[in-house]
Amino acid sequence: MTELMDKLAYYFTFPFVKYAFIVGLLIALCSSLLGVTLVLKRFSYIGDGLSHVAFGAMSVSTVLSVTLKSAAKGESAFSHKLAVFLEDTNGMPLILPITIIAAVLLLKTGANKKINGDAAIAMISVGSLAVGYMLVNLFSASANISGDVCSTLFGSTSILTLRSGEVILSIIMAAVVIALFILFYNKIFAVTFDENFSKATGVKADAYNLLVAVITSLIIVVAMNLVGSLLISALIIFPALSAMRLFKSFKSVIVCSAVTSVLCAALGIIASILFSTPVGSTIVCADLAVFIVFSLISAVKRR
Repeated sequence: MTELMDKLAYYFTFPFVKYAFIVGLLIALCSSLLGVTLVLKRFSYIGDGLSHVAFGAMSVSTVLSVTLKSAAKGESAFSHKLAVFLEDTNGMPLILPITIIAAVLLLKTGANKKINGDAAIAMISVGSLAVGYMLVNLFSASANISGDVCSTLFGSTSILTLRSGEVILSIIMAAVVIALFILFYNKIFAVTFDENFSKATGVKADAYNLLVAVITSLIIVVAMNLVGSLLISALIIFPALSAMRLFKSFKSVIVCSAVTSVLCAALGIIASILFSTPVGSTIVCADLAVFIVFSLISAVKRR
């Protein structure tokens, strides 16, 4: 035990481990806040669909960075600076607007009677995933294409290679998500439980649904570095479902979901450091274990 604690203390002397821990806890907190609303509104698969869109957008950002670097070999200083900026921020300034636009399209297309909501999500998510993988293969600047794709999809190493610029951007985006959720808490609560009644009382339900989609986009873009684009939906859904096993009120579920998510993220990151396991998968496994424990407690209480 002492050996493990010494190993953990040694690793936390490195800045990149501290960056990963800070960003990981912030992502877990933000994901848990919106997870309850998404589960109750049956929007869970929107998170999964947007995560695939974010992967495609990241591929576009990578290709653009490579292209700009090639152009910068000539006389274009602006191209070089833009390429460096995209690399330092991991493409977030490009990924975020594309993901938000996709969220808006999903809501609009889902309301279209010709295309059902689940079909729209499948169409956009699978299309983005395919285009992203094709671009990575056609314009890859790395010899290890499989490793790059695996890291992006499952977050195996990207959380441990965060730069200071990415950390600052992640903190700002997490602060925006938390502030928006607190500011519009009452409206989100109303739209979550009875959208028709909210519209009848004058609440702009469509606008708040759009707000939820935009906040979800923010969370997904930040969370890609932690668990990868394929595991983001688990980070959003599991804490909410676990909290719902034990609590019934909206506020209690949100508080329990937030605490559970942060603790699982902390345990997952620490376990991945100590036992050299993939960060994203370890966090999701911790969330899954908590869900099973909470489900067993709920079953015992019902008996």
